[in-house]
Amino acid sequence: MTTFTHINSNGEANMVDVSAKQETVREARAEVYVTMSPKTLEMIISGQHHKGDVFATARIAGIQAAKRTWELIPLCHPLLLSKVEVSLQALPETNQVRIESLCKLTGKTGVEMEALTAASVAALTIYDMCKAVQKDMLISNLRLLEKSGGKSGHFIANKVEIEVC
Repeated sequence: MTTFTHINSNGEANMVDVSAKQETVREARAEVYVTMSPKTLEMIISGQHHKGDVFATARIAGIQAAKRTWELIPLCHPLLLSKVEVSLQALPETNQVRIESLCKLTGKTGVEMEALTAASVAALTIYDMCKAVQKDMLISNLRLLEKSGGKSGHFIANKVEIEVC
C-alpha cells in the first residue's frame, strides 16, 4: 500500500529525509490554462496591453516561482534547479492561454512541485496584469504532465480534453 511520504509514524507532518537517496536526473512538466474574453486575449497577443508584455512578465514570474517553491510550500526542499522553462501559447480558438513549465535538476528529490508552482504563478501573473481589463478570467486544469527520475520512475499523465467555460 502506498503511503503519504510527508507524514511520520506519529501522524505528524514532516520534511522527508532524502539524505540516503541517490542523485539522479529529475525532470517534471506541468500545465495550466487561463480562459479570458477574446478582447483581453487580443490585447495580450497584439502587445496593446497598457502594462507591457504580459507573456514575458508571466514567464519571468514562473521561473522565479520555481526557484522559490521551497519558501512557499512548507515541506519542500530547497533545490538547485539546473533548468526552468516556462512557455506560453495563445489559443484564440478557445480564448485561452496555455502555460507549460519544465523543471530539471540532478538531485535527491523530485521537481514536480517546482513545475506546478511555475505554471501556477505564471497564470496568476497573467491574471494580475489583466484584471483591470477583465476580472472574471478563469485559471483551470493545473496538472502534472510528466515526471522522470527517482525511485518512482517515469509518469506521463493521461491525455484529457480541456473543457472551455
